[in-house]
Amino acid sequence: MTIKQLLMEANAIQVGVRESDWQQVLMLAARPLVENGYIHPAYYQAVISNTLAHGAYYVFDEGIAIPHARPECGVIKNCFSMVVLAEPIAFGDSERADIIIMFGATDSNSHIQEGIRAIMELLDNDVRLKKLRAATAWQQVVEIL
Repeated sequence: MTIKQLLMEANAIQVGVRESDWQQVLMLAARPLVENGYIHPAYYQAVISNTLAHGAYYVFDEGIAIPHARPECGVIKNCFSMVVLAEPIAFGDSERADIIIMFGATDSNSHIQEGIRAIMELLDNDVRLKKLRAATAWQQVVEIL
């Protein structure tokens, strides 16, 4: 399945979110994945704990954050969630980000191969990023992807 299909299946696209607390953003990103049985609540808690301990290593210069944790931290099945913030925020001491894609992978190979690489390929397009940031509804995000 593609990221687009997994996002739609999990009903996990949120657009125009106004939030200044990075921990709340992670909770919002995780909520549809928890509610639909893709991850345990412990998963996003692990992301928060990792961020507090090691910094937000998942924030990239383009304003994209890809928060994730190890498969054994509570992944039930492979999944993605997207939150597009109205305004960029910092995740701890990190750069600011406004496109957040949380993902969970059931094994370490999928974690790298299918997760991070697929997201970077999807977002390695300035026009697409601009359109995502301008989207006002999840349906627009689906069309953009």
